[in-house]
Amino acid sequence: MTTRCDCTMSAHAPAARVVLTGGPGAGKTAVLEVVRQHLCEHVAVLPEAASIVFGGGFPRQGDEVGRRASQRAIFHVQVELERLAVETGRAALILCDRGVVDGSIYWPGGPEDYWRDVGMTRAEALARYRTVIHLRTPAADRGYNHDNPVRTESALDAIALDERLLAAWGAHPHRVVVDSAESFLDKLSATLRVLRDELPACCREHIAAPP
Repeated sequence: MTTRCDCTMSAHAPAARVVLTGGPGAGKTAVLEVVRQHLCEHVAVLPEAASIVFGGGFPRQGDEVGRRASQRAIFHVQVELERLAVETGRAALILCDRGVVDGSIYWPGGPEDYWRDVGMTRAEALARYRTVIHLRTPAADRGYNHDNPVRTESALDAIALDERLLAAWGAHPHRVVVDSAESFLDKLSATLRVLRDELPACCREHIAAPP
């Protein structure tokens, strides 16, 4: 449920994009559900492009041709989701469930080939987002699970992907890494602190400052 905000959009600068990323099982889905419930109407929370693509029946083939096709589809869905949120003009902040950089770690030919194929440079991709919040994937004995129906990675595979994502976003000038914690509430609180600081001042009252 979106919280009503009394301030007007004229008080806000153009919408900034913030990415929530991390390896499989890092807790993004749970964090985003809390965010949807507590942040105000001026925050647009975008769905994950990969879940739209695979959940909608796009073939999930393991060969190189299939992997390239699926990552192209995810890239273009992500770009259009962001474009729609910007052009709608109702958001002060756009929170993205992953960003266009994520796909580079899954590309069979490596990151440079990925950027050539999608027609965007890594520098241009990084510049799309004001802030990147990276949630670290927990180890198998610290809460990794397969609750997401489109998740296929083992705990070891998930940790390896998390490390590659860490490197892929490493050049971003404003990246915040939220380490795995014994309690998910600790991880959630750390993430909400970052998000609260990204909001316009008039919207911050809708999310309590975590301890």
